[in-house]
Amino acid sequence: MADDSPGALSTYRRVLGLPGDVLVLSLAMLGFSLSFQMTGRYIPEYLNVLGAGAGVIGLYGTVGNLISAVYPYPGGAFSDRVGSRVALTLFAVASTAGFLVWALAPVFDPALAVLVVFLGLFLSQAWKSFGLGATFAVVKQATAPGELARGFASTETFRRVGFLVGPLVAAAVLAATNDFVLGFQLVLGIAFALALVATLAQHLLYDASEDTLGESFEGVRDVLADLRALPDTLRPLLVADTLIRFANGMVYVFFVIVITDFLSVGFSGFGVDIGPAAFFGVLSGVEMAIALVSMVPVSRFAERVGLKPVVALGFAVYAVFPALLISVPALSVADTTVQWVLVGLFAFSGLRFAGLPAHKALIVGPAEQDAGGRVTGSYYLARNTVVIPSAALGGVLYGWNPSVAFGVASVIGLVGVGYFLRFGEEFDAYR
Repeated sequence: MADDSPGALSTYRRVLGLPGDVLVLSLAMLGFSLSFQMTGRYIPEYLNVLGAGAGVIGLYGTVGNLISAVYPYPGGAFSDRVGSRVALTLFAVASTAGFLVWALAPVFDPALAVLVVFLGLFLSQAWKSFGLGATFAVVKQATAPGELARGFASTETFRRVGFLVGPLVAAAVLAATNDFVLGFQLVLGIAFALALVATLAQHLLYDASEDTLGESFEGVRDVLADLRALPDTLRPLLVADTLIRFANGMVYVFFVIVITDFLSVGFSGFGVDIGPAAFFGVLSGVEMAIALVSMVPVSRFAERVGLKPVVALGFAVYAVFPALLISVPALSVADTTVQWVLVGLFAFSGLRFAGLPAHKALIVGPAEQDAGGRVTGSYYLARNTVVIPSAALGGVLYGWNPSVAFGVASVIGLVGVGYFLRFGEEFDAYR
């Protein structure tokens, strides 16, 4: 989007090489990512302290999966109808309110407090899930077709910084308080403040003059019509992506258990000696650090070689990582060696995020200018709906034999990679 006026926003835009609206979206994404990441991982423990049993906590996770599947489509259709600025502002207000609702949950009786936490989940996920299509549409309309991967690399990099910093902020606050509920309420207060700032910045700085509006949403028939009308280039990508995400969903929740229980390996070195649980946090940091440093150069590389090879690379890392991780015990070497093998594996795993900007560009690139939100919502509705039961299947297999669960996951993922290599199509702007 052209903008020759002076000011702080245009200065940052020139420094970072980003269109103005993509920069605004990236900053908002950083604020919300920090809020989500410093709270979301602790909500199950929050429910536990509030008196919820394991079944209720499991139901919470299931509802979260359903929201991820259901929210993007109506959110995308709504953003195409009213414009990205209005849609993102409304979704941001809902998410900001969600953090406040979570913080107020302990005020109520235990049974009602649990229901309040569920209400907070429905609200807090609005910007991330309802707003998914709108964020894609903003990047599409503000970025040249041949630079879509670079535009998505910006938003994804800002979001992943939140993934890296958010849990550390929460850990620091909780470490400084003796009472978990009080400490977590302080964390939620910080998350609320960050989300509020992100909401105001997004609303005030985003230039809606080039927003385009699509057709109104008329019902379930529109959902089916939009799914049938997905661009032909998206269909093999959708099939492959669904297979790979299903495979990852089978074992993702068990990654931490493999480190803390199955392997029970900590870290010792450089004057530091930490247990398996803390070591998993370090490994997650290594993974995210590699993701952050690789996303932008890989997205630029995609402009030279095309989107398809980069997306295939990310898919391949998703597919082989489970088998590699569960194979570590076969090394039969000292813990000090295994710890470095794990560091290397999680660094390798970070490369799966390097392909995300190219993947997003391949999703929204073929869409019509005023239908980016709806196409994105349709795509994620189909993919995430199929993926919902993956963790349950993985749990059954893991209870029987962890190696079988992880092995089956990698086989399914590799089928997806092969399918994409055979049938996946390149976006014309990158040919």
